[in-house]
Amino acid sequence: MVNAQEEQQIIQETKEELLEVPEESTVTQNEIMPTTTTAATADIEEPEAVEAKTEKPKKKSNDDDIVTERIYTIPLQKALVRPPKKRAPRAMQLLKIFVAKHMKMATTVSEEDDELPQLIITEEVNEKIWSKGIEKPPRKIRVRVTKAKDDTITVYLAEAE
Repeated sequence: MVNAQEEQQIIQETKEELLEVPEESTVTQNEIMPTTTTAATADIEEPEAVEAKTEKPKKKSNDDDIVTERIYTIPLQKALVRPPKKRAPRAMQLLKIFVAKHMKMATTVSEEDDELPQLIITEEVNEKIWSKGIEKPPRKIRVRVTKAKDDTITVYLAEAE
């Protein structure tokens, strides 16, 4: 069995091995051990890290596209005012209205952009609202909402984390 000191020593050795890169190689430290930054900390980065970012090839990933991410508890009790066979569809409408309002979703097309921003609701959220059928949607739902650079808003179930 490995004790805590030996474990720390092994971790330190592997970090040193990963950081040892020949000088003639063009691999940067950020490519070996990538670091994630948010929009708030991006302005405070060191100049070396900014140079390393420009050297990396562009990759499509969801983490780089996300501008804001928030967790909301959305009340759906107003859906219960409707007739029983229209409650779950009304809950979906309330979800869309709430997210559009709180994430400041544009409703008009600007001259620069040719298309409206999208509001994407994942299958998990849809299944959660419809889980008890059309007549009994949940009274509230906890969701994680992300807004990408292209103003695409995606709604995920917060309990899925």
